[in-house]
Amino acid sequence: MRHLKRTALVLLAASIGVLGYLWLTLLSPWGYHPPADLPAIEATMDGERAHQVFAYGTLTRPWVRRIVMGRAGAASPDALAGYRREALDVMPEAGARTTGLVFEVTPRELARLDRYERLGIRYARELKRLESGEFAWVYRRLAAADEP
Repeated sequence: MRHLKRTALVLLAASIGVLGYLWLTLLSPWGYHPPADLPAIEATMDGERAHQVFAYGTLTRPWVRRIVMGRAGAASPDALAGYRREALDVMPEAGARTTGLVFEVTPRELARLDRYERLGIRYARELKRLESGEFAWVYRRLAAADEP
Protein backbone atom coordinates (compact mmCIF):
# COMPACT_ATOMS: atom_id res chain seq x y z
CA MET A 1 0.00 0.00 0.00
CA ARG A 2 2.83 2.38 0.87
CA HIS A 3 4.52 1.64 -2.48
CA LEU A 4 1.28 2.41 -4.32
CA LYS A 5 0.90 5.79 -2.57
CA ARG A 6 4.51 6.71 -3.38
CA THR A 7 4.01 5.75 -7.04
CA ALA A 8 0.80 7.80 -7.22
CA LEU A 9 2.57 10.83 -5.71
CA VAL A 10 5.45 10.53 -8.18
CA LEU A 11 3.02 10.30 -11.11
CA LEU A 12 1.06 13.29 -9.81
CA ALA A 13 4.23 15.37 -9.40
CA ALA A 14 5.42 14.41 -12.90
CA SER A 15 2.03 15.32 -14.39
CA ILE A 16 2.03 18.69 -12.63
CA GLY A 17 5.58 19.30 -13.86
CA VAL A 18 4.71 18.49 -17.48
CA LEU A 19 1.53 20.60 -17.40
CA GLY A 20 3.41 23.46 -15.76
CA TYR A 21 6.11 23.32 -18.43
CA LEU A 22 3.51 23.28 -21.24
CA TRP A 23 1.66 26.22 -19.71
CA LEU A 24 4.87 28.20 -19.19
CA THR A 25 6.19 27.65 -22.70
CA LEU A 26 2.93 27.77 -24.68
CA LEU A 27 0.41 29.94 -22.85
CA SER A 28 1.97 32.03 -20.09
CA PRO A 29 2.91 35.70 -20.47
CA TRP A 30 6.48 34.85 -19.40
CA GLY A 31 9.27 33.24 -21.36
CA TYR A 32 8.67 34.64 -24.84
CA HIS A 33 9.22 38.23 -25.82
CA PRO A 34 8.66 38.72 -29.54
CA PRO A 35 10.99 41.13 -31.29
CA ALA A 36 9.52 44.63 -31.65
CA ASP A 37 9.89 44.65 -35.44
CA LEU A 38 7.44 41.80 -36.12
CA PRO A 39 4.49 42.82 -38.30
CA ALA A 40 1.03 42.88 -36.74
CA ILE A 41 -1.33 40.01 -37.52
CA GLU A 42 -4.04 41.22 -39.90
CA ALA A 43 -7.62 40.92 -38.70
CA THR A 44 -11.02 42.31 -39.60
CA MET A 45 -13.12 44.44 -37.27
CA ASP A 46 -14.55 41.32 -35.65
CA GLY A 47 -11.04 39.85 -35.29
CA GLU A 48 -11.91 36.72 -37.22
CA ARG A 49 -9.90 36.98 -40.46
CA ALA A 50 -8.91 33.45 -41.41
CA HIS A 51 -5.29 32.54 -42.01
CA GLN A 52 -4.04 29.31 -43.59
CA VAL A 53 -1.06 27.56 -41.96
CA PHE A 54 1.00 24.76 -43.51
CA ALA A 55 2.48 22.36 -40.96
CA TYR A 56 5.17 19.79 -41.71
CA GLY A 57 6.35 18.89 -38.20
CA THR A 58 4.85 18.76 -34.72
CA LEU A 59 1.79 20.79 -35.72
CA THR A 60 0.65 17.93 -37.97
CA ARG A 61 -0.41 16.17 -34.77
CA PRO A 62 -3.95 17.13 -33.68
CA TRP A 63 -3.12 16.90 -29.97
CA VAL A 64 -0.27 19.42 -30.38
CA ARG A 65 -2.59 21.87 -32.19
CA ARG A 66 -5.17 21.39 -29.42
CA ILE A 67 -2.62 22.26 -26.73
CA VAL A 68 -1.17 25.22 -28.64
CA MET A 69 -4.29 26.74 -30.23
CA GLY A 70 -7.02 25.45 -27.93
CA ARG A 71 -8.53 23.25 -30.67
CA ALA A 72 -7.23 20.74 -33.18
CA GLY A 73 -9.18 22.12 -36.15
CA ALA A 74 -9.76 20.38 -39.45
CA ALA A 75 -6.59 19.82 -41.49
CA SER A 76 -6.16 18.78 -45.11
CA PRO A 77 -3.13 17.17 -46.75
CA ASP A 78 -1.10 19.44 -49.01
CA ALA A 79 2.52 19.87 -50.08
CA LEU A 80 5.12 22.58 -50.49
CA ALA A 81 6.87 22.19 -53.84
CA GLY A 82 10.49 23.25 -54.21
CA TYR A 83 11.36 22.59 -50.55
CA ARG A 84 12.77 19.57 -48.77
CA ARG A 85 12.33 18.88 -45.09
CA GLU A 86 15.54 18.90 -43.10
CA ALA A 87 15.07 18.21 -39.38
CA LEU A 88 13.07 21.17 -38.02
CA ASP A 89 13.10 23.21 -41.22
CA VAL A 90 12.26 23.20 -44.91
CA MET A 91 15.07 24.14 -47.29
CA PRO A 92 14.69 25.32 -50.90
CA GLU A 93 15.65 22.63 -53.40
CA ALA A 94 14.61 22.34 -57.03
CA GLY A 95 12.38 19.32 -57.62
CA ALA A 96 11.88 18.64 -53.90
CA ARG A 97 8.50 18.35 -52.20
CA THR A 98 7.52 18.53 -48.54
CA THR A 99 4.22 16.99 -47.51
CA GLY A 100 2.20 18.24 -44.59
CA LEU A 101 -1.17 19.56 -43.51
CA VAL A 102 -2.89 22.88 -44.07
CA PHE A 103 -5.43 24.26 -41.60
CA GLU A 104 -7.28 27.51 -40.96
CA VAL A 105 -6.70 29.65 -37.87
CA THR A 106 -8.02 32.91 -36.44
CA PRO A 107 -5.68 35.84 -35.70
CA ARG A 108 -5.65 34.85 -32.02
CA GLU A 109 -4.74 31.25 -32.88
CA LEU A 110 -2.03 32.48 -35.26
CA ALA A 111 -0.57 34.54 -32.42
CA ARG A 112 -0.55 31.40 -30.25
CA LEU A 113 1.24 29.49 -33.04
CA ASP A 114 3.75 32.36 -33.30
CA ARG A 115 4.43 32.00 -29.58
CA TYR A 116 4.81 28.22 -29.88
CA GLU A 117 7.27 28.59 -32.77
CA ARG A 118 9.03 31.53 -31.06
CA LEU A 119 8.46 33.78 -34.07
CA GLY A 120 11.36 36.13 -34.64
CA ILE A 121 13.64 34.15 -32.34
CA ARG A 122 13.56 30.56 -33.59
CA TYR A 123 11.32 30.75 -36.67
CA ALA A 124 10.14 33.16 -39.34
CA ARG A 125 6.63 32.98 -40.77
CA GLU A 126 6.59 33.15 -44.59
CA LEU A 127 3.65 33.16 -46.99
CA LYS A 128 4.09 30.38 -49.58
CA ARG A 129 1.96 28.94 -52.37
CA LEU A 130 1.16 25.27 -51.80
CA GLU A 131 0.65 22.62 -54.49
CA SER A 132 -3.12 23.05 -54.10
CA GLY A 133 -2.73 26.68 -55.19
CA GLU A 134 -3.63 27.96 -51.71
CA PHE A 135 -1.37 30.45 -49.95
CA ALA A 136 -0.43 29.54 -46.39
CA TRP A 137 1.93 30.63 -43.66
CA VAL A 138 4.96 28.36 -43.33
CA TYR A 139 7.31 28.49 -40.33
CA ARG A 140 10.99 28.35 -41.33
CA ARG A 141 13.95 28.18 -38.95
CA LEU A 142 16.08 31.23 -38.44
CA ALA A 143 19.83 30.57 -38.55
CA ALA A 144 21.25 30.36 -35.04
CA ALA A 145 24.26 32.51 -34.22
CA ASP A 146 26.43 29.40 -33.74
CA GLU A 147 25.35 27.78 -37.03
CA PRO A 148 27.41 28.23 -40.21
